[in-house]
Amino acid sequence: MSPRRRVLLVGVLALLAGYLLPYVVRWLFVLVWGWARQFCGLPSIGAVCDPARPFVPLVQLLFEPLVLLAAGVAVWAGARWCLRPVRDLADPIANLGPQNLGYRIRRGGRDELARLARAIDDMMDRVTAGYEGQRRFAANASHELRTPLAVQRTLIEVGMARSLTGEQLDLLTAQLLATNERNERLIEGLLTLSESDQGLRSSTPQRLDEVVAGVLAAYADRVAEAGVTVQSRLLPRIVPGERVLLERLVGNLVENAIKYNRPGGRLVVAVDGDPALTVTNSGQAVPGEAVAGLFEPFRRLARDRTNQGDGAGLGLAIARSITQAHGGLIAARPGEDGGLRVDVHLPTVR
Repeated sequence: MSPRRRVLLVGVLALLAGYLLPYVVRWLFVLVWGWARQFCGLPSIGAVCDPARPFVPLVQLLFEPLVLLAAGVAVWAGARWCLRPVRDLADPIANLGPQNLGYRIRRGGRDELARLARAIDDMMDRVTAGYEGQRRFAANASHELRTPLAVQRTLIEVGMARSLTGEQLDLLTAQLLATNERNERLIEGLLTLSESDQGLRSSTPQRLDEVVAGVLAAYADRVAEAGVTVQSRLLPRIVPGERVLLERLVGNLVENAIKYNRPGGRLVVAVDGDPALTVTNSGQAVPGEAVAGLFEPFRRLARDRTNQGDGAGLGLAIARSITQAHGGLIAARPGEDGGLRVDVHLPTVR
């Protein structure tokens, strides 16, 4: 029986008991007094209840406290009975934990406890997804760090195994330096991702158009080297946030748009109302079903982890984390002529 029906039943019984209480008290009094008259020689009730000798105070003194006590015990038992389904639900909830994240209550029905059980199961689904995401993140981070470390170890062992010419030594040093720089970028990306996941330390009004203009100026040399044409439309827009994180957000989107572009391609950056920021590039066609996965850490369109030139796959993950820290939303879809279009929705300063 559902808790609602239990409470309703107890309430109805309580109303009936309250209505019948005077009659019950009178019946008990007559019964007890008849027994006392028979065995103890007491006078009749009529004589005792004579107006000259009222007996009502004695009745109240003896019987009403007993009836109230019995009513209190009944109320306690009724409340315990009503809450029994909740107590029964406590044991399955106590079984939930990190070691059995797949456990679910799966209580059927349409009552309140069934709705509560379904809400707990849904919560556990979200917790499990987050836990599995963290576990995959740790595993992928370990793999990403292990690969360049293994390369460094191999290069060092090769250098120690034999004498190298000056040209070979220069090549070995350059490879070690490149691998070390990639490790630094990876660790920096992980730190930025962790920092943005913790939220903003402070939030002040920022001119997003000025932030974007500064980032585009900083990437001018990269754009020229890649042979990419930049088209920008920067309207005044003020958003709340941290300037450093906003610069990192725009920088990651612009860097990805340059890196995954084609020679002679284009990069379009716009700052407007809604979305606040749009970054579009030409390049390799991106399947629609693969777009959502690009925002996951260490996820690349090309799954070859041995290609160290493509970065660690943290750019869009960091962009999403920074956007969420600013109370915004980031979304992407394939571009019309290949590449990707990324829309960033940010709140406006009021």
